Amino acid sequence: MNVGEEIAAEYLKWVYGCDFVEPNLKIPEVQGEIDVVGINLRDKKVYVCEVAVHLETGLQYVKKKRPDNVPRLTNKFDKGLTYAKVYFPDYEVVPMFWSPIVKNQTASAMYNQLRDVSEIQQFVEERFGLQLEAVINDDFSRRLDELKEVALSKTEELTSPMMRFLQIEKKLARHLSKLNRHGEQ
Repeated sequence: MNVGEEIAAEYLKWVYGCDFVEPNLKIPEVQGEIDVVGINLRDKKVYVCEVAVHLETGLQYVKKKRPDNVPRLTNKFDKGLTYAKVYFPDYEVVPMFWSPIVKNQTASAMYNQLRDVSEIQQFVEERFGLQLEAVINDDFSRRLDELKEVALSKTEELTSPMMRFLQIEKKLARHLSKLNRHGEQ
């Protein structure tokens, strides 16, 4: 599991209250995998998440030296959402796409990452009748901030290395702030 997938997984666990979260769920029937699946038993929801973390280029999958965002991600969502609909027929299926950096090139540009996300959302809506939640750019940042606040609110040692890191970061900042107000070191 990469860090982006861990962020999505921890968000599903701590904020959406998922009882089960499985990263990199293999789908043998179609030779694929879902980056993160979360199941909330009480609300009867299954979250199907694809995650892309490309920090320098933004969202940029490439095949044969050409951008491949839309074909690659529509294929992944097609497999993942079909799986969820078959194996969780009584659950509300919530598709999510997580990517911290999605660039918005000019409207006339041949390739535009934000337009790609819109095309993927349109595919999901037309094929499955579902609204793909795009957790990108500012929304990704807000979700990360929410996780930081969750980490700060917990007193127990968190077992996820990423959540433990956020917990240390936030509690250290709070501690240092108190020291600085009192002129201590």
